[in-house]
Amino acid sequence: MALFDAALAASAAAVEAMLERVLPEDGGPERRLFEAMRYSTLGGGKRLRPFLVLAGAKLFGVPEAQAARAGAAVELVHCYSLVHDDLPAMDDDALRRGRPTCHIQFDEATAILAGDGLLTLAFEVLAEEATHPEPEVRASLVLALAKAAGAHGMVGGQMCDLEAETRTLSLEEIKRLQRMKTGALFAFSCEAGAILGKAAAAERQALLAYAEDLGLAFQIADDLLDAEGTELEVGKRVGKDAGAGKATFVSLLGIENARKEAQRLVQRARSSLAIFGEKGEPLCELARFVIARRA
Repeated sequence: MALFDAALAASAAAVEAMLERVLPEDGGPERRLFEAMRYSTLGGGKRLRPFLVLAGAKLFGVPEAQAARAGAAVELVHCYSLVHDDLPAMDDDALRRGRPTCHIQFDEATAILAGDGLLTLAFEVLAEEATHPEPEVRASLVLALAKAAGAHGMVGGQMCDLEAETRTLSLEEIKRLQRMKTGALFAFSCEAGAILGKAAAAERQALLAYAEDLGLAFQIADDLLDAEGTELEVGKRVGKDAGAGKATFVSLLGIENARKEAQRLVQRARSSLAIFGEKGEPLCELARFVIARRA
């Protein structure tokens, strides 16, 4: 596990450096926007999605600089989603990663614009030649991320999540919601390295199968943290789902069965990586980490 922790830290450092480079910081009338974008992105988070990009890219010999750009792009989209999710019109949260959320630190209008800026910057990063010399590869990355982040992916999943506040969802409906809201960005993160490396269809399919199970296991772990964790541990408000009367994996399965389901999903995710042999071990370790984390 020590080797995995070091790999996770190295990946986070590489992506943090890339984010520092691509995020705007010049002065001018828009300075407050730039400050909000940087505040919401830098210096926090485990960078799990970028780790998936970098670890997947290593399977296919992709240069780290290219992988770090794709990892930065997915993290920009993830951070934009957090900024907007925290707004009063959505989850109305005042704390994120142990510090005030963007709209609390700045204001609601600035937070909305910061999220917009982060989202569009992600596609700018992917479209630049430094991400990959071949336009077709860059276009494939842009298309895949657009699908993952859009109305049939993360944004659509958020809409389903809002609907869940007014009616009780079945277990299958919750799985569909989370495949969109959380899983779609995990799937892109796993596939991005394969796109950069122009991997074979069987290898891409193996990574997507891994991502689907990993995304659901991650969400179950999140539900468990919301039910059992403390605000100090998690770095954000807990008990939200129960307070809102939302159906979750925990409310439908119970804590112990939810934990068992997460473990089953992790085992299945790991088995999907058999095609890569020992080279897939970092991704196997991440699957274990996802359900053992306390934040």
